[in-house]
Amino acid sequence: MSAKPFWIGIGDIHEQILNLRFIPELSKAAGVIVSGDLTNRGRKASAEKILGEISRINPVVYAQIGNMDFKEVDDYLEEQGVNIHARGRDLGHGVGIMGVGYSNPTPFGTPSEVSDDQIALWLNQAHEQVRDLPHLLLVAHNPPFGTAADKVRGGVSVGSRAVREFIEKVQPEVCLTGHIHEARAVDAIGRTVIVNPGQLVGGGYALIRLTESGLQADLFTLSSSNPSAVS
Repeated sequence: MSAKPFWIGIGDIHEQILNLRFIPELSKAAGVIVSGDLTNRGRKASAEKILGEISRINPVVYAQIGNMDFKEVDDYLEEQGVNIHARGRDLGHGVGIMGVGYSNPTPFGTPSEVSDDQIALWLNQAHEQVRDLPHLLLVAHNPPFGTAADKVRGGVSVGSRAVREFIEKVQPEVCLTGHIHEARAVDAIGRTVIVNPGQLVGGGYALIRLTESGLQADLFTLSSSNPSAVS
């Protein structure tokens, strides 16, 4: 019997790619999933460099823009055939991946911000393409509202209510998220495991495995030998 596949989830790269080479499982993964913010208000040239660095280690990449990426980064990911924003893809083994990039409006006027209503439309659009697959992995740059993954300093929740409502209704097995750097965490909404690895420069990454009981997510930090795991 062949081994079950696993994927590495990262995000909030912001053009700081050094830690890529230190993720021990990266080259052996079935793919690398980027939840958003490849650049730091960057455009195509920055995204091209980052995607190239990831592809040199693992050629299978699934990515979407975050709020810090300009729209031309979305266009570039589309050209490369790796875009998961507002779409679903069949990863094989009964696993579907679906993504929603951008973010809700922020106080900082970042390049790619939209309303929660638009996020809800994109979520439904993506889900239609993978709804019949038994295992679902949601990649949402903006974390679901009211979880450990969306807390800024002071404990205020700034996540997306649309993402939370979708998770409550659909219950994907795992939601890989990001956006809120200080909210590196593992949480759950019902049966859905929520994992925010934080910024790549901080050493956080997720390992998402297909097991006999479905998708599981472990949160790792490069500076620690002990993962925080939830299945």
